[in-house]
Amino acid sequence: MVVKSGYFFHIRLLGTFKRWSDSIRAPTFPLFEGYGEPVHSELVTKAMAARNSLWATFFLMGVVSMAWVARIPEIRDANGLNNGQLGLILLSSTVGAVSGAQLSGRLIHTFGTKPLISLSILIMPSGLILMGLSRTPITLIIGLFIMGLGYSIMDISCNTQAVAIEKLLQKRVMSSFHALWSCGAFATTVLGGAIAAHVSPRTNLVGVGIACLCLFIPSVMPLLPADLDDHDGGEEETSAKIPFFGKSVMPLWGMGIGLLGGLIAEGAASDWGAILLRDDMGFGKGVNASAFASFSLAMITSRFLGDKALDYFGLRKTVLIGGYVGGIGLGASIAVSVPISDTHPILALIIINIGFACAGLGIGPMFPAYILAASQIPGIASSVAIARVGVIGIAGYFIGPSITGAIAQVTSLPIAMTYPILMLLLAGYQSHIIKR
Repeated sequence: MVVKSGYFFHIRLLGTFKRWSDSIRAPTFPLFEGYGEPVHSELVTKAMAARNSLWATFFLMGVVSMAWVARIPEIRDANGLNNGQLGLILLSSTVGAVSGAQLSGRLIHTFGTKPLISLSILIMPSGLILMGLSRTPITLIIGLFIMGLGYSIMDISCNTQAVAIEKLLQKRVMSSFHALWSCGAFATTVLGGAIAAHVSPRTNLVGVGIACLCLFIPSVMPLLPADLDDHDGGEEETSAKIPFFGKSVMPLWGMGIGLLGGLIAEGAASDWGAILLRDDMGFGKGVNASAFASFSLAMITSRFLGDKALDYFGLRKTVLIGGYVGGIGLGASIAVSVPISDTHPILALIIINIGFACAGLGIGPMFPAYILAASQIPGIASSVAIARVGVIGIAGYFIGPSITGAIAQVTSLPIAMTYPILMLLLAGYQSHIIKR
């Protein structure tokens, strides 16, 4: 049980800080659109320390959440599962993720982001370690559930903290956090593949889990405390509970559906890209991983450039351009490259990688844009708004690849990829929900 005391829960000092700063001639900073008055330099210093801390936390979150991806075939075999059984067991992570997202909004609104992040850094690595140790399906199910639960709590808590850091710094930094997540995810996937022939999945996952648990602890210490993270809406009157349906929450549903579309496309590109190149285009081991590499590197690039894009184009136009460019680029590349892969394999490989890169570039800034848009809805605390959008979007990320696989089972994978492509176009279209 979290104790409501000192460091985390010093009763709402935002008003005190404002009165204190009004009485002192504080240095001013350029105003950031929608974020009010200039912030005192001491708060900016704290926000910069929290930003650096959150960069590290997002990187480690990417490492832990994706560490098992390269070892999935071995974990499947160690637990005596076939592909169909594994697909069903993977749903346990979805249940954990949706449960965590549903709970986290209210908990953050009550206790603040830092206590929830401090809790989730214990939960997430524990799930990964249990997955590495699993030798029976029930153990794997529990591990996946714990991983999904911890991931969604950390994800929503970290994004809520990121919104507060942006407000204090009065500049865009949200996309850079997600860029670090992508770097961590890419690094751990490459590491897992590189050591697969020499290190067992158990040693790999347990080692990563313990190492990240140790690194998480110092990384979260400089995060903003509860009196500075705006977790309860600050001076605006907000509630920890919002209706599931209704006029007041319809924008959140629209943004959640848009985010769901982007995450379904992301999951399909990550999970099915290599299989598409191997089974339907005839590329061997190593070369078939180029689609995932192109997608991941393009996403990392777009997220590092995303803050500038969000400033230049705005949230709405960034999502619109990303959805349409990504969807059309990926769809066109599959339509052109798959039929010519037998006769012109090099050209087909170049075209399909360009398509996956277009998808990565388009999807990259979407998650940050939708999160920021949700946090700006009047009358709803950012933590609650992000949690509601996250429930919808995270469910899509975990379920989407399974739906793509089911369609591929009765048709073909190139045809099944139409589903995530259409969802990516939908994500771009849903940008009309975001205020200009």
